Amino acid sequence: MYNGRMTKICIVPRVEGTGGMASFRLKFETGLRARGVDVTHNVDSSPDAILVIAGTRNLIPLVRARRRGIRIVQRLDGINWVQRIRWTGARYHLRAEYGNFMLSFIRARFADRVIYQSQFIRKWWEDWYGAAKAPATVIINGVDLNTYNPEGSHERPTDRFRLLLLEGSLAGGLNSGLFYAVSIAEKLSAKYPMEVVVAGKVDEATQRKIQSKVPVKFLGTIPREQVPALARSSSMMYCAEVNPPCPNSVIEALACGLPVIGFDSGALKELVGADAGCVVAYGANAWKLETPDIESLAIEAGKILDNQNQFRASARSRAESNFGLDKMTDAYLKILLEE
Repeated sequence: MYNGRMTKICIVPRVEGTGGMASFRLKFETGLRARGVDVTHNVDSSPDAILVIAGTRNLIPLVRARRRGIRIVQRLDGINWVQRIRWTGARYHLRAEYGNFMLSFIRARFADRVIYQSQFIRKWWEDWYGAAKAPATVIINGVDLNTYNPEGSHERPTDRFRLLLLEGSLAGGLNSGLFYAVSIAEKLSAKYPMEVVVAGKVDEATQRKIQSKVPVKFLGTIPREQVPALARSSSMMYCAEVNPPCPNSVIEALACGLPVIGFDSGALKELVGADAGCVVAYGANAWKLETPDIESLAIEAGKILDNQNQFRASARSRAESNFGLDKMTDAYLKILLEE
């Protein structure tokens, strides 16, 4: 029930897994049900509105929904682009380009409203594909601040600092951020005892290429419920994605009181702000995947290691002020249901 009436929202596609889209779907559904809103994944079940998470290949039900006058809202992430800069394999390249086509097609032909996950994403889409015909807005992702919080179990080392990477995939053509993280840790190791912990998919060939003076641990893809404890067990998180659209991992880390470091590309500065970590100038052309200014980031990261309590408190404070799940859910409902 929403505003005194029975309400049903359809969410498509029903994304599974541990990645950002699946994480959003589960969090959003939790927020909807807490408000008494029914959730379905069947477009033909006469919902009050439909939320398309990025895109779907099953367009015929959307055609029927438009004919019935059901509002269709598209939630857009970033645009696939790395395959245009470096060779990522034929399969990845084709899937990425097909994905871009489907996203832009739904945006142009089906969406009654468009939600971008960050100001960066909105500008990116409008630069590459023009402004959407439908009304558009920006709603940054949210997180359950009770589940993701600084209190609770952790295994933070007492004899060294831990640099965490928390990504869906750092495999193949997406692995450059991993090598930068190791370089940052090596520079820091001149003054601080360091280790790097990587949670996410990393192919064996990439793992073998890592030759580091600091320990590097590969955890693989971890269950979602283990993320808060891992974040609390770390000293800071490095955002390894270049031009990140709106990474859930950054928001989850901040909510757990984990400072975030990275280069000023994508939406990272929008999320981290001035006090919840450090975001330095990339120092090269990020869109060409050139090597960033690792020295400058290492210097700023050292300040976080010297002031852990201060930065941890600021990270949590920023999450509480900006990234609550309730705030996000209410903003989405307004776009889905209100005129």
